[in-house]
Amino acid sequence: MTIGQNSEYFRDVRIGVIGGTGLYSLDGLNVIETLAVETPWGQPSGPITIAETERGHKIAFLARHGPSHSVLPSEVNYRANIAALKALGVQAILAFSAVGSLREEISPGDFVLIDQIIDRTKGVRADSFFTGTGVTAHATFGEPVSAGLRALVARHAAAVPDIAVHTSGTGVCMEGPTFSTRAESNLYRAWGASVINMTCIPESKLAREAEITYAIVCMATDYDAWRESEEPVTVAEVMHTMKGNAANAKTLLLALLPEFEDAVYNDSAKALMRPEAGSMQYAFQQPPEKQSAAGRATLNFLFPQYFTV
Repeated sequence: MTIGQNSEYFRDVRIGVIGGTGLYSLDGLNVIETLAVETPWGQPSGPITIAETERGHKIAFLARHGPSHSVLPSEVNYRANIAALKALGVQAILAFSAVGSLREEISPGDFVLIDQIIDRTKGVRADSFFTGTGVTAHATFGEPVSAGLRALVARHAAAVPDIAVHTSGTGVCMEGPTFSTRAESNLYRAWGASVINMTCIPESKLAREAEITYAIVCMATDYDAWRESEEPVTVAEVMHTMKGNAANAKTLLLALLPEFEDAVYNDSAKALMRPEAGSMQYAFQQPPEKQSAAGRATLNFLFPQYFTV
């Protein structure tokens, strides 16, 4: 089914899952349809799979790099990915990402629930929904990851007993696709960073602009380039660890889903999503009459409550 930006289509799909390198599908859930979603920012990385849990709730799954990993980190249409999930009703996203470890205690195979992000991308990625719209807005981003969703994931760490799940850390997002030099890797260690990846920026920023609760499970595949006792990371090394990481990610997701569903579907207070819900209400710098009409029409796709057409 193809969904266009002017469609009246809507599904009550409140949970979104973004799969990173090695995680291209969901197991243990009943797939009910696959959607091609068109947004004002183009098409997402691939079709969005709608699956149903045992409790009858729907989940939207999107492979960040496409179902066959054909999209480089710098080429991902992050705006379309987040906008498409928002259009389906998603209020909370749990993302997964392969990362390099910058700490001895974070072993390949371990998971890290980062709470802070350092942006080392180079400005080549479209990182705001407001760029080019003639509408100025500034989202708060001091806490880039949802503390509530991180805590929810951490409570289910026992589901993957063979690995460590680190409940905090700082992630560096680099441009890629080339891995770090040893000097860069040691610089990030000196900054206190825990892991490094290529995709959490602008994904997390765009989720915040879209008022979507967001957390990311970082799945360590290697020790990046800082360990002088070892050769710098290779793709072969990453691929070897990735298979186990994907299996553990699916196990963890299935374990935490019932609590995630309760928080998103059954909590009338919506405590999990409260910090992000409505967070853009006072972010706009111009009065409506000074905003671009074309820009308002574009932004209506994401924010019909703020931009009427």
